[in-house]
Amino acid sequence: MAIRQKSTITVKMAGTATSHARVEVAVRDLTSQIDEPVERGGTNTGLSPTETAYAALIGCTNTIGNKCANKLGIDIGQLGFEMEVDFDRRGVLLLAEVDVPFTAIRLTVSCDGPANQQELDRVAAETAKYCAVSKLYERAGTNLDINWRKI
Repeated sequence: MAIRQKSTITVKMAGTATSHARVEVAVRDLTSQIDEPVERGGTNTGLSPTETAYAALIGCTNTIGNKCANKLGIDIGQLGFEMEVDFDRRGVLLLAEVDVPFTAIRLTVSCDGPANQQELDRVAAETAKYCAVSKLYERAGTNLDINWRKI
């Protein structure tokens, strides 16, 4: 008998600030630090808040991409990621309110499996449909350019 998964859930997280720049975040049985680099008053023990947001796109693309490839029966092999983010920092510098702080994200997904480029394009299209983080960026107005390529 298959277990039916809920389609909507509530995720609970907790955070404890250990300084003005560092917070420990707990979810499930895990904790993670979000911190600023030393030059911005942090202790450099974790990704910054904005870096955490960018990293989430890589993580979601990896997870959903592999799920989609598996569903399509396409062997994409191991994935690698290279990303560039154009970040309008006026908001975090308290200079001006910025509606779209991450103006553009360019993400290259490299695949070392036997899939050809046409198959990778199919995986990329399916991933774009289901990756929650990429949808979040797109809806926020970020110019999102994700390219899958065979290496």
